[in-house]
Amino acid sequence: MSGPYENAADFDFSLPPELIATRPPERRGDSRMLVVDRDKGTIDHRHFSELDSYVGTQTGDLLVLNDTQVVPARFYSDDGRIELLRIGASSPELWTCLVRPGKRMRPGAKLQIGGISGTVLGISEEDGSRLVEWNGPVDEETHGHLALPPYMGREEETSDRERYQTVYAAAPGAVAAPTAGLHFTPDLLERLPHTFVTLHVGVGTFQPVRVERLSEHRMHREHFHLGEEAALAIAAAGRVIAVGTTVVRVLEHAARLIGGRNLAAGSGETEIFLRPPCPFFAIDALVTNFHLPKSTLLMLVSAFAGKDLIEEAYRQAIAERYRFYSYGDCMLIL
Repeated sequence: MSGPYENAADFDFSLPPELIATRPPERRGDSRMLVVDRDKGTIDHRHFSELDSYVGTQTGDLLVLNDTQVVPARFYSDDGRIELLRIGASSPELWTCLVRPGKRMRPGAKLQIGGISGTVLGISEEDGSRLVEWNGPVDEETHGHLALPPYMGREEETSDRERYQTVYAAAPGAVAAPTAGLHFTPDLLERLPHTFVTLHVGVGTFQPVRVERLSEHRMHREHFHLGEEAALAIAAAGRVIAVGTTVVRVLEHAARLIGGRNLAAGSGETEIFLRPPCPFFAIDALVTNFHLPKSTLLMLVSAFAGKDLIEEAYRQAIAERYRFYSYGDCMLIL
């Protein structure tokens, strides 16, 4: 296995900005799919519609998908002066938020959204987030906006409410979409053996590693749920194909608690940081999009497939003009 790699710069690369997908393909499932075979060391160029020629072909194949549902998490004060990104809520009236501009939101500061008044109770020393208490529930559907990734460089459009959401989303709570799942159509999913776990994707998924030494990086936490039915299906599977890095984080977190694929059902939080070199206990293959430079997601796929092979895959994807990031094309790593 490749490595060790101790510096964030080891996972940097240059991407032509025109390859960043700012909108989804015209039809869901029309994306290209770069297929990486770890054993053979080969890279092939296919389309996502061909996934069922790779998955479901072996007895015991099982796709594992993240059924989290993206919720409107970005809000603006009634006077337009304050932007809030809700990253947690212990109740409808008590939110944890990232705010801009922070200098206006000191403890005791007040604002309104849809006529509902909020007061800043405190500031976290860890990440600068604000604890905001409201005098009633804020109407999320009216005043909330999707928190599209910053690299899209635009505000949400009406179509994003459907397309920045998987067709199987069922558990509200994510700030960002589990983007590998955006490619699936109901018809394709029906043809493939599958089960679901839940990990509520947080804002940390967009953030690059900001320290040079990876040993100093503090991983963000995300809440997950692994149900009994899914745990039993995974234990019985011959080949587990994770759809997205969020699924990998759930399964590998659970596998490390047990020491194998007989995963214990339950809920909790994970801050697992998978980077080269590290073993994988729960998954055999991975469907994933292309990730940002210096991101923990790029480090995860590099750990799974080998850094040199992933570097070559990304080099070819750039040369072949694949579309990158959330609304972009995908990879299948076998």
